[in-house]
Amino acid sequence: MRPRLALVPGEPAGVGPELVVRAAQRDWDAELTVFGDAAILRRAATVLGLPLALHAAGSPPAQPRSLALIDIPHPADVTFGNPAPANAASVIAALTQAAAGCLEGRFDGLVTGPVHKAAINLGGIPYTGTTGLLAAQAGAEVVMMLANPAMRVALQTVHLPLREVADRITPEALTRTLRIVEAALRGQFGIATPTIAVLGLNPHAGEDGHLGREELDVIIPTLARLREAGMRLVGPLPADTAFLPDKLRGFDAVLAMYHDQGLPVLKHADFAHAVNITLGLPYPRVAVDHGTALALAGKGLADPSSLFSAIETCTRLAMPRTPT
Repeated sequence: MRPRLALVPGEPAGVGPELVVRAAQRDWDAELTVFGDAAILRRAATVLGLPLALHAAGSPPAQPRSLALIDIPHPADVTFGNPAPANAASVIAALTQAAAGCLEGRFDGLVTGPVHKAAINLGGIPYTGTTGLLAAQAGAEVVMMLANPAMRVALQTVHLPLREVADRITPEALTRTLRIVEAALRGQFGIATPTIAVLGLNPHAGEDGHLGREELDVIIPTLARLREAGMRLVGPLPADTAFLPDKLRGFDAVLAMYHDQGLPVLKHADFAHAVNITLGLPYPRVAVDHGTALALAGKGLADPSSLFSAIETCTRLAMPRTPT
């Protein structure tokens, strides 16, 4: 049986609707249900000069490659390239309704497009990102992981100023992150005994305390305790050599201490097919690894590779599997 995936285009004035229309041109190994505005999707199809068949979720499709739709209209007119704060509530409603369907078991996974944070906040809804929104809705502790065919990189800290990063790397926080990452590698990725590489915070992983003590005081003791509990952990490793291809082949995932320590390498390796995976939710959630691309919206120029990879990745994660 094919997995049932909820698909949310995201910001209606961005490239999300166009990417969904491009997805509608392909056959997938999953049943897709879109949570969004039918009128905006049809406008995006006109921009692209592509056919778009939609049918109400729960009713049989009238033709092949017809997307099931739960229509969530946007109250304000949408101009591609110009987000409207008045649409903030409907953008968030699409996300929360799709996620609720996953929590209730009606869907096996969630794929999300890019959201414009400023427009949501200007619309009167406090919003720091979809990952936090979904975590709060599910009552779950989560970890952000970026992945592409070359590597998987999880993050200990995400969107923080660099001067605040060291204070957030505590034994408790590092333990929580590694347990979430290992559980996801086992349960969702089907890796029976995953090996996780852990990067140091400082250059040369602190060089025995000469370049910072976070490795000696926090990271090394924490990894030792978790190894005693049975986890396969390598590190702390200097970040400047941890991503060499020969080393990467021995790791199932890499844990970076902060956003720009790990993600530039991943995106350089293969940005087009990179996806953002939320670990720790009770269902698979995979997002595109790019923003709303407002400058491209409505021009038919957006590359759908990341959305296609997100759908394919979420499909694999949603399938029952036996760890190997």
